Amino acid sequence: MTDDSARVVVERDGAILRIGLNRPAKKNAADRALLSALAEAYTRLEHEDGVRVGLLYAEGDDFTAGLDLGDIGGDLASGGIDFRRDDQVDPWGLAGPPRTKPVVVAVHGLCLTLGIELILAADVAVATDSASFGQIEVARGILPFGGATARFPAAVGWGNAMRWMLTAERFDAAEALRIGLVQQVVRDGTELSTATAIAERIAAQAPLAVSAVLAASRAARAAAERDGLADVGGALARLTTSADAAEGVQAFHERRDPVWTGR
Repeated sequence: MTDDSARVVVERDGAILRIGLNRPAKKNAADRALLSALAEAYTRLEHEDGVRVGLLYAEGDDFTAGLDLGDIGGDLASGGIDFRRDDQVDPWGLAGPPRTKPVVVAVHGLCLTLGIELILAADVAVATDSASFGQIEVARGILPFGGATARFPAAVGWGNAMRWMLTAERFDAAEALRIGLVQQVVRDGTELSTATAIAERIAAQAPLAVSAVLAASRAARAAAERDGLADVGGALARLTTSADAAEGVQAFHERRDPVWTGR
C-alpha cells in the first residue's frame, strides 16, 4: 500500500530501493514537492548501506506527464528549477554529487519530457507495449532542459532524436525500442516484475565492479555532455520570456493549437 500523501514512495526490497512517482491524480506531473522528494530518494539510494540498485517506477495509470507548469512554470525564466540541496543527488545527473549506483526504470502509460530525460539519465529501461512517449517542449515554446538535448542524440542517433524533439509528436513503445531509448518492451502489467528481475540480476554482481563500469562509461561521455549542455539554462531563460512561450502555455490551457510569431 502506498502513502497517498507522499509525492514519491520509497521502499527497500533487499538490495533494491524501489522509488515510485506518486501523484497519480495529476498523471505524476512533477511539481516542486515531487522534484524535491525524488532528489531525496536518489540521495538515499546513493548513501544507504546494502542498497545496490535503484528501481524507478510510477503509481497510477501513467509514468509522468512531465512538468506541472502551473506550479513551477514561473521558475523557468531563471534558467532552471532549484529543487535540491547542493549535497543531494540530482536524478537527472546534471549537477551535484554523482550517482554511483545503477537505476532501472519501469515505464507505463504516458511518459513525456522529463520522464524521457529520467530514462536517459538512468541505465536500463523497460516499457509496456502500450506506453507512449513525447519530448514535446517545442510545442510549449521552450526546449528540453533535463539533459535530452545532449543525451537523446547520443543514445538514439541524431536523426531519431531530431525526429521526435523537433516535431513534438508522440511515439510508441515499439519505436522507443527500435531507436534504443528502452531496452525491453513487455506486456502491460509486467513491466515492474521485469524491471525488478533486471535489478536483482545487477544487484547479484560485484558492487565495486558495477560502480566501476558505471563510472568509466559515464566518464567517456562526460566531456561531450558538458559542452552540449553548457548553455541550456541560458537558452531556456531566453525562450521562457518570449511571446511564443507565453502563447504555448496559454494554448495548452485553452486546449487549442498555438499561433507562433517567432518572437
